[in-house]
Amino acid sequence: MFLLLFYNTSNKIMELQRQNLKTTSSFSLGQFHISEDCGFLLPKPLKELSDHYRPWMEIASKLSDLIESHQLRAHVNEMPLLSCQFLKSYREQRLAHLVLSLITMGYVWQEGEAQPAEVLPRNLALPFVEVSRDLGLPPILVHADLVLTNWTTRNSERPLDIRNLDTIFSLPGGESLRGFILVTVLVEKAAVPGIKALVEAMNAMLQPSQDSLLQALQRLRLSIQDITRTLGQMHDYVDPDIFYAVIRIFLSGWKDNPAMPVGLIYEGVSTKPLKYSGGSAAQSTVLHAFDEFLGIHHSKESGDFLLNMRDYMPPSHKAFIEAIQSGPSLRDHVLSSENGPLLTAYNQCVQALADLRSYHITMVTKYVITSAAKAKGRKLSHLPGPPQALEDRGTGGTTVLSFLKSVRNKTLEGILPQSG
Repeated sequence: MFLLLFYNTSNKIMELQRQNLKTTSSFSLGQFHISEDCGFLLPKPLKELSDHYRPWMEIASKLSDLIESHQLRAHVNEMPLLSCQFLKSYREQRLAHLVLSLITMGYVWQEGEAQPAEVLPRNLALPFVEVSRDLGLPPILVHADLVLTNWTTRNSERPLDIRNLDTIFSLPGGESLRGFILVTVLVEKAAVPGIKALVEAMNAMLQPSQDSLLQALQRLRLSIQDITRTLGQMHDYVDPDIFYAVIRIFLSGWKDNPAMPVGLIYEGVSTKPLKYSGGSAAQSTVLHAFDEFLGIHHSKESGDFLLNMRDYMPPSHKAFIEAIQSGPSLRDHVLSSENGPLLTAYNQCVQALADLRSYHITMVTKYVITSAAKAKGRKLSHLPGPPQALEDRGTGGTTVLSFLKSVRNKTLEGILPQSG
């Protein structure tokens, strides 16, 4: 029943947005609840809920300590069952989803992969599924929670850089987890000019205006290059050993995970275990939008995984990708225009996207593959030992390096031949 409600909610929102698109002659970010300033980040996320939800907030505020002292499950088991009916706004729902998803990950993985919880108690499962249904999101920690809703500025007058940012809630991992989340926030921010350029390019094809399209593609390339540079800040703020041995387990899901082969029972929701993928960079709307716009087609296995990840995005963001997909084809437009500068600009965007993916491969090699080798036979801190079930897999459940290389290689295949 939950799955049916989840998809009905998502489909209604997306159908409404597709209808809106058909009645207008141009694309805009506002149609899809995407911020002009923050892109897919939720602008100025809330940090507090009403007093009714104090039991959730108190647990969330000391989550790391409760997990590290192995007391979280006991606290959650004593938590009252609260209804989501007092969540009055979309922003309150997003904060509730963040809080409940973090508590869920802590509850499931408190004792590490050797003793994951098999049942999520009803006082956590019922409200989590309720707010998930209202938002059209699955009841697990997703990129839209950990990153898009989990950031705040220290000084609203100052620019968004890592010194002026903080997380709202955390899990074990200390400064490395904080760095991982906030660098990813900055990656999303670096994508904003690219998302705007994409919309301008779509409108330039509808008008049509070759000059406007050329300028938009040039801005898109610069944004993709800036994303790559921003991603490099991970090296400064995230310790690979802490990421691998401490953080990754709490981002892991219960689908395609050998540590939880049957899934997780959500008590009071379903008597059968449910399976959901863990958090993944593939849940960010940014690269999906760029792929659709540039006409990049992935192999069946990789493409199916990426398509599945769209169900882990806010429905309006998924609708944005689908609107690009159903809009005019940039690739066909470039090929039919026989415009040399336009072809060059298109190829530079595809190359920049492939370069970003190559850089991502080097990061994953450092933070997962190399760290896995180092972590064998060594235990960090008082937390459970490093996960072995997902040793060569991403937290989303894919065999990570082969997946990323396939995606990068298919991106390179998108480069068009230059005549002359």
